[in-house]
Amino acid sequence: MLIKVSNLVKRYGDLLALDHFNLEVGEGEIVGLLGPNGSGKTTAINCILALLKYDKGTIEVFGRPMTPDAYDIKRDIGIVLQNVAVFDELRVEENVDYFCGLYVHDAGTRCRLVDEAIDFVGLGRFRRFYPKKLSGGLLRRLNIACGIAHKPRLLILDEPTVAVDPQSRNNILEGIKELNRQGTTVLYTSHYMEEVEQLCTRVVIMDRGKALATGTSDELKAMIGRGETINVDIYRLNPDELAEIRRLPNVAHAIYADNRLSVHYSGGSHNLLDLLDYLRQRDIPFSRVFSERPTLNDVFLEITGRQLRD
Repeated sequence: MLIKVSNLVKRYGDLLALDHFNLEVGEGEIVGLLGPNGSGKTTAINCILALLKYDKGTIEVFGRPMTPDAYDIKRDIGIVLQNVAVFDELRVEENVDYFCGLYVHDAGTRCRLVDEAIDFVGLGRFRRFYPKKLSGGLLRRLNIACGIAHKPRLLILDEPTVAVDPQSRNNILEGIKELNRQGTTVLYTSHYMEEVEQLCTRVVIMDRGKALATGTSDELKAMIGRGETINVDIYRLNPDELAEIRRLPNVAHAIYADNRLSVHYSGGSHNLLDLLDYLRQRDIPFSRVFSERPTLNDVFLEITGRQLRD
């Protein structure tokens, strides 16, 4: 286990930021910490990195206790925090070289690693630029290059795509996937459920300092007992027909309003065919049909009673 956090408690005065928080990250995983702002994600990261003292619990990284002076452990960790941390007076290549130099002292090796990191994030044309000349998306890429240049075994990213454009966000996510394919284990925090669902092999949903649920995206969705929702645009549906639809297999509930039928299912694999067969047999005319799968936001809402982005 690359990271093992057990019963972690962190207080800021009367505020309980982490409430017996538990987390495990295995080698080769991309684990997502999903939760709204203020849920404790960044506090948990800072405790794992021994940047914050905590009140109770244990933290192990690479099977060893994590402490502020555990430099041999930290040498194999890459960090990309939500606030961009680069030097404005250094060019792109100089920034990457500086941060790589904190871990790699041989100049020849470091030169090669810097080139590889700059090429990896697509900043080759900007290597002589100063940070103030870069767009927000390019600045985020530079931040990532500084964190990965030394080829870390474990990469921790704390909301690295905040306030970037969709194209830059996609480039960042694809880059993280490639790093993982190359052998880097990733711990990724976000409050964007779409990113976590696209990127992570396993997800931990947290709120108010607690890990509320963990599993793959599909496993988490299965926890709430909700299947797909099928929506059908229908000009007219009488109460008797709606009542019959509600008695079809696997139907949890059905609503007809504003010329749209929404049928929510608890499970099953042939729900769309069953519904369309019913409509055709009754000669009920319909037009657009579309299906919606439950999202991680649905899971979060059912578990916590509030929206993910509150």
